[in-house]
Amino acid sequence: MTVERSASAAPAGTVLAFDYGTQRIGVAVGETATAVAHPLVTLARRQANALFERIAALVSEWHPALLLVGLPTHADGTPHAMTARARRFGEELRRRFAVPVAFADERFTTRNALSALRESGASPRARADARDSVAAQIMLQAYLDDRHAA
Repeated sequence: MTVERSASAAPAGTVLAFDYGTQRIGVAVGETATAVAHPLVTLARRQANALFERIAALVSEWHPALLLVGLPTHADGTPHAMTARARRFGEELRRRFAVPVAFADERFTTRNALSALRESGASPRARADARDSVAAQIMLQAYLDDRHAA
C-alpha cells in the first residue's frame, strides 16, 4: 500500500480512515498498538457543513493521532478528477481539525468490501449500507499491517 504522510504526521495512536466518495464517505477506526481496524460509519454527503459537523463529533469521540484519506486512482495508479477532490477533502480535514493527515491508495477497496460482505452472507441492503465503511476498514487495515511490518 502506498501512503503519503505530511512531515508533521504522528501515526502512533488511534487512526480514523475515510473512504472518500461523492455521495458517501466510509469511516473506519483503528489503533496502531493493536493493528486492528473496524468499520465505523458511512456519512452521507448531503451538505458540507453537516458532514464536517459529523466528522467533528467523530474526531472529538476518538481523539485520532492521524486521519487517513483514501486516494482514488485509475487501476494503473494514475490520478483522475476524484484524486484531486480526495486530496482537497484531506486538506480540509487537516485545516479544520489540526490533526495530521496521510493519504493512502484505495484502489479496489470497494470491490473487496463488497466481496467480503457477499461472502459473509450479508443481504443486498446490508451490503449497500456497509460497503463504504468496510472499504475504509480494508484501507486502514492495510495501513496498519504495513506499519507493523516495517
